[in-house]
Amino acid sequence: MDWQEILFKFVGGLGIFLFGIKYMSDGLQKSAGDKMRGILEKYTSNPILGVLVGIVVTILIQTSTGTTVMAIGLVNAGLMTLRQAIGVVMGANIGTTMTAFIVGIKIEEYALPIIAIGAFFLFFLSKKKYQYFGQIVFGFGTLFLGLSTMGGGLKPLRELPAFTDFMVDLSHQPVLGLIVGTVFTMIVQSSSATIGILQTIADEGMINLKAALPILFGDNIGTTITAVLASIGASVAAKRTALVHVIFNVVGATLFTLLLVPVLNLVLWLGEDVNIRMQIAYAHGMFNTLNTLIFLPLIPVLAWIVTKLIRGKTEELQFKAIYLDDRLLATPAMALSQAQHEIVRMGQFAHQSLQDATACFINKDNKSAETALQKEELVNELNRKITDYIMKIHQKGLSPGESEKATGWFQTVSDLERIGDHAENIVELAEFRMTNKLDLSADAEGELKEMMSVADQAVTKALIALEHHDTEAATEVLSLEARLDELEAEYRKNHIQRLNQNMCSGGTGTIYLDLLTNLERIGDHSKNIAQFILWK
Repeated sequence: MDWQEILFKFVGGLGIFLFGIKYMSDGLQKSAGDKMRGILEKYTSNPILGVLVGIVVTILIQTSTGTTVMAIGLVNAGLMTLRQAIGVVMGANIGTTMTAFIVGIKIEEYALPIIAIGAFFLFFLSKKKYQYFGQIVFGFGTLFLGLSTMGGGLKPLRELPAFTDFMVDLSHQPVLGLIVGTVFTMIVQSSSATIGILQTIADEGMINLKAALPILFGDNIGTTITAVLASIGASVAAKRTALVHVIFNVVGATLFTLLLVPVLNLVLWLGEDVNIRMQIAYAHGMFNTLNTLIFLPLIPVLAWIVTKLIRGKTEELQFKAIYLDDRLLATPAMALSQAQHEIVRMGQFAHQSLQDATACFINKDNKSAETALQKEELVNELNRKITDYIMKIHQKGLSPGESEKATGWFQTVSDLERIGDHAENIVELAEFRMTNKLDLSADAEGELKEMMSVADQAVTKALIALEHHDTEAATEVLSLEARLDELEAEYRKNHIQRLNQNMCSGGTGTIYLDLLTNLERIGDHSKNIAQFILWK
């Protein structure tokens, strides 16, 4: 038995198979556009809808890991609640079964012609949509080529007594199969790949369906490792989402292993006239669908369990637009008033993002950086939603005065979004400072604290003016903005003097000047908001 040939064909086939899945997934994502994250965020208002969205998105991008990691990212950003994410994770588990059904179709002999068709679209057609289609087809063919290569490499193992004995043990010891599936998927980090391998060796007659099922259930446990890794360093809510994924799959796999005999009989009945590869696909689909149906009513219980297991405070802030109601568009004046409330709320997030960013810079605090970026992302999201809402109000027809006011709100929203962008810039400067271990002189740090304090006061007063139409506060903003301009000019001169005296390095100097610029521009945007209040 040529062990080198077995190893090379298996490893090489696995690599081709993984490449095929990834390449096909990338093509699907590109052809579907960058809307998947938006779909997840927008259409998950209740758990059942979340499950359906999780299924659709996972089928479109062909990776449950990608959907789950996106859900964790949205929870981490505060754009999705824990309960919404649980539904998406359940749906992703159902959607990922599509890959097993694809593998169940035995078309390896057509793999090379399929690859050729994909290559034609990729290299001979210039339109992007044709190239994306070619990428999908090429990845599809490569997937089957990898399966064929792996199958050819593993065939000799049927003659090895140790291997056949191990497979017999698996059929009598379901727990061993569960462990094998879990560990192997943790190593490969792709349940689609390990289930594809399982389907291949089953098709070669090296393992029977009874032994394959516990391995299949273990694959579903192993796939949770990627979600766990994605949650490291994330928010408490994101960690809870990852733990839900683990609990959901571990409990489901345990339950189905205990009920192995009835599950086996059901799969044999459903797949009476199909090959074993498709029977495994049926089992995979049945496992995830029934598991979801069992846990769907228990989502509040799951949320309660993970909240108890992972302690910690998490901001239960609603980062969806809470004041924008399409039903009010019939009364444009009222809708415009609601938009104003949402704009004030957006401004509060932009202000908090700035405060966290400056705290991050001064205190070299990574936690503050994380919260600053989280809130800045929320500011961007509210910016899009408010802008769309004001556009809808315009379409309903406004009086000249209201139209002028709405135009001013557009500019105000833009100014608040830019304040958030400057907060993000400050975080990036802080991270560069921490990464390169750059220290500012005591004078430079004192000057920056003074600028930060004035900029913070300017934003605070601008928001007070915005919320209460306070002309006195708006006038104060103009004075604070002028003070920021004076300080920037003065501190730039001080910096040049320090450079001439070799009191600071070029690296710290660049950070210092960039920070001055960002703080001065925050003053400019605060001034724009104040002027809108004074002139309207």
